[in-house]
Amino acid sequence: MQIRNTSADYGLVTIVNHWVVALAVFGLFGLGFWMVDLSYYDDWYRRGPDIHRSVGILLFLLMLFRVVWRAVNVSPDPLDGHKSWEIRSAHAAHLLLYVLIFVAMVSGYLISTADGSSISVFGWFEVPSVTGQIKGMEDIAGTVHYWSTWAIVGLAAIHAAGAFKHHLLDRDRTLRRMLGK
Repeated sequence: MQIRNTSADYGLVTIVNHWVVALAVFGLFGLGFWMVDLSYYDDWYRRGPDIHRSVGILLFLLMLFRVVWRAVNVSPDPLDGHKSWEIRSAHAAHLLLYVLIFVAMVSGYLISTADGSSISVFGWFEVPSVTGQIKGMEDIAGTVHYWSTWAIVGLAAIHAAGAFKHHLLDRDRTLRRMLGK
C-alpha cells in the first residue's frame, strides 16, 4: 500500500488518520457522556476529565496534521456511478465534520482554561490558557461543546450510513478504499 493518496485510492497515512480520528472522537464522546454524572468522590472524577482533555489536545494536533496532509495530497477521484449530488453532499459533510471537530476542541479547551489554568497533556507538556480568566466563558463554551459534539456524532452516523449504502446497495469500492482494500 502506498503512503500517499493517488487519484484512485487513499494512502496509508490518510486511512490510519481517518480511523484514529474516528476512534478518538467516539471515545471522547463516550468518556464525556459518562463522566458528567460522576460524583466528587468517584475515583474517576478527576482522572476522566484529565484523560478527556489530554486526548482532546492530541486530537487537535492530529487534526492540524490531517488538514495539512489533505492540502498536500491529491484526493481520490469519485467512483464511476456516483451522482453529482452524492459527491457534493460528501464534500459538504466532510467539511462540516472538520469544522465541528475543531469547534468541539476549541470549546473544550475554553471550558478547561476559563479560569486561567493550563492543560496538562498526560504530564508530557502543558498547554497554557490564552484567554486568562473570563467570567462565564466556561458556560458558553460548555453549551457550544455539548451541541457540537452531538452534531459530530449525528453527522458521523449519516457519514457511516452513506458508506454502508455504497458498500451494501451500490456495491462499489467507496468503503473498501477507506479500508485500504
